[in-house]
Amino acid sequence: MTRLNDPTVVRDEYASERGLTGRIAAYRFSMGPDARSAALDAVLERSPRRVLEVGCGTGDLAAELAATPGLDLVAVDLSERMVELTRSRGVEALVADAQELPFADGAFDCVLAAWMLYHVPDPDRALREFARVLAPRGRLVAVTNSHEHLQELRTLVGAGPAAWTFAAEDAKERLARRFAHVERREVFGAIEFPTQADVASYLDATRGLWPLAPAEVDVEVPFRVRTRPVVFVAQKA
Repeated sequence: MTRLNDPTVVRDEYASERGLTGRIAAYRFSMGPDARSAALDAVLERSPRRVLEVGCGTGDLAAELAATPGLDLVAVDLSERMVELTRSRGVEALVADAQELPFADGAFDCVLAAWMLYHVPDPDRALREFARVLAPRGRLVAVTNSHEHLQELRTLVGAGPAAWTFAAEDAKERLARRFAHVERREVFGAIEFPTQADVASYLDATRGLWPLAPAEVDVEVPFRVRTRPVVFVAQKA
């Protein structure tokens, strides 16, 4: 177990939106393709009617999907605060554990799990649940990061290699145990922080996950870091 999927750390980190929104804010400096849009496209390209988002966070993706005509969306998150924020956007949301979803077999045409499986104590158990609640030929869209994601920032804070427990490097193999077909879509890019204050702000937002992050930084700016998200599209038999 790592800090990323330690239930106590994850509970504390997502008890409020502060850290998550601070990290998301850094992507206003992003360059290259948009992984968020790629994930939404992967959900919508098969025109699903019933969609479940697991790990909805503040509800950004859920709100966009819920606005799609003819689409019925339900969002879940383990954090009461994240569910509250998602409901405030007019989205049906409830508190639930990805490892034990409160839905019937075959209830959904598509499940979206964006940047959340590495926070789950047992990702394979969650994948079993995703497959269970999907209808035959249903689709899972799972987004995660490579071990190289934000490596320059990790080097800066002395955090060592990324310890994703569900990483882009092994996700396809793990998904293939549960799904008939798995497609990998790389959405590689970069973030270019224009000032040292912007770098420090991002590191402050990661403090719950990277406790060694310094309060002040001294780097040459603009400071460019690699982003290595991957969208996996898995189809149930």
